Amino acid sequence: MKAALCSSRPVAGIGPGGAVRPRCVVGNGTIGKSVIGAVELSPARSRIQVDWQVQRRNVQAEQVVRFVCEQAARYGRILLVLDRSNPHRTAVRQLQALLNRRLRVEWLPSYAPDLNPAEQLWNHAKYADLANFVANDLNHLGRRVGLSLYQQSRRSTLLRSFFKTAKLRL
Repeated sequence: MKAALCSSRPVAGIGPGGAVRPRCVVGNGTIGKSVIGAVELSPARSRIQVDWQVQRRNVQAEQVVRFVCEQAARYGRILLVLDRSNPHRTAVRQLQALLNRRLRVEWLPSYAPDLNPAEQLWNHAKYADLANFVANDLNHLGRRVGLSLYQQSRRSTLLRSFFKTAKLRL
């Protein structure tokens, strides 16, 4: 059973002003970037990897369902550890109907980002890799976030430190 600790976050804290969420006004609407991702641990706990997708808008339940279904198609059975955000709760109801016995869900306490290794992934991206980064536009921001997550995914010692920060034994 593959364990996936998921999180979905707006890409935030980027630029000298540390804006809550970068926005770009296009025509009459406002668009932004969000990321959905998972820090995944193999059944033997020998391999940690990161999967992510940059989204154009805030992550909704349907994106969470699609993302987890893609993971389930690759790995079979999934142990999903999530926070209790609205998109996650809605997605789990749909996923339980779709994946049935291939899905086991464990909930984190209501507000406990320090217990979720995926939150450490976002923190590292925002406050280390992208500190003081000012994007030219949203595509530039999306590419840079993807690069940060890719670089982190190649550093197993860093990924293991996210579990240690969350006080989870590997």
